[in-house]
Amino acid sequence: MADPTLPVSSTPVAPVNRGEAAPVNKGEMFTSFDVEAFEVPSPREEVWRFTPFRRLRGLHDGSAQRTADPVFEISGTGEGVTVETVGRDDKRLGEGGIPFDRVSAQAFSSFTDATVVTVGREVELSEPVVVEVTGPGEGEVGFGHLQIRLEAFARAVVVLDQKGGGTYAENIEFVVGDSAALTVVNVHDWADDMVHVAAHHVRVGRDAVVRHFAISLGGNLVRLSPVVHYDAPGGDVELWGLYFADAGQHLEQRLLVDHSQPNCRSNVVYKGALQGDLTGDRTREAHTVWIGDVLIRPAAEGTDTFELNRNLVLTDNARADSVPNLEIETGEIVGAGHASATGRFDDEQLFYLQARGIPEDQARRLVIRGFFREIIAKIAVPDIRERLEAAIEYELEIAGA
Repeated sequence: MADPTLPVSSTPVAPVNRGEAAPVNKGEMFTSFDVEAFEVPSPREEVWRFTPFRRLRGLHDGSAQRTADPVFEISGTGEGVTVETVGRDDKRLGEGGIPFDRVSAQAFSSFTDATVVTVGREVELSEPVVVEVTGPGEGEVGFGHLQIRLEAFARAVVVLDQKGGGTYAENIEFVVGDSAALTVVNVHDWADDMVHVAAHHVRVGRDAVVRHFAISLGGNLVRLSPVVHYDAPGGDVELWGLYFADAGQHLEQRLLVDHSQPNCRSNVVYKGALQGDLTGDRTREAHTVWIGDVLIRPAAEGTDTFELNRNLVLTDNARADSVPNLEIETGEIVGAGHASATGRFDDEQLFYLQARGIPEDQARRLVIRGFFREIIAKIAVPDIRERLEAAIEYELEIAGA
């Protein structure tokens, strides 16, 4: 029997693994707040085939039960910003999106309290709101729920800084009202033991603007799934991602941009670097996964979209999987395209720099810094930019680049 305290999903499409008809497109995936509405996922399913189940610590099958809670610390709030701690029965929860797999449903049904941060109508914040999330701790399991709300015509920058260790699953909602503008910078600076599975639900109002940055540096296994929904015409969304995988790390990014409204725009740019264990130990392989799905529905005339993924392999024993997908159901669009590439250093760039007297190790560093520069330069928070540059420099020290 379903938990009567949970909201009821209105999504009519049944899950494929229950033997019903397949969804007509990726945007019609099954959603529910009820964990038992989902079967336990299998590596045979497309959406899970790259994820190492043995490292999920039971998040996928329900055997991971809450033993501790994450700690939320919020700063930078001022006039026009409210912070609330609410229960699962708060009717606002789910407005950004409903859980779409068993892990996100488990996270929704297992958190102790949800945090809701609201920026009021026409409020323009001059300083970022900083949400620091500390994981449940090594050996502990926790679940969380955060909702960021911008009312109409509001403008805000939100930094979501995540650190600590343990096993942690969460849902984060971004509800962006009409003509509002949200920039969110999510930094995964987890400890080496962290296993983190997160669903980001982005709801975009009429003429709203969203700039979403996902920075994955730490953790044992990190799987992030942002899903974007447009509620009205004129929405403008950019998703930027940066990830650096060391030996033994699995960093997975799965995106869905669902264009269901006319005259909306999306642009996706994710870049990653990988360095594996040089002894050849396969258990210490660096592995990144990027899946970029963009759906353009029949009603979404005038859509303009593009997605790009680039991966730079620094050492042997590193693997990058990159799969961009476009699903187009109308020909009346401005443009749609995608590109993906994975490779080692550009020999011509190295030769050019070395020919001008720059030693090889310094030349390699310059190439890597330039590779990430496009994304770092767009982050509107100077402290975060400096921190990322320092983190990348540290990673290069480890790589011996």
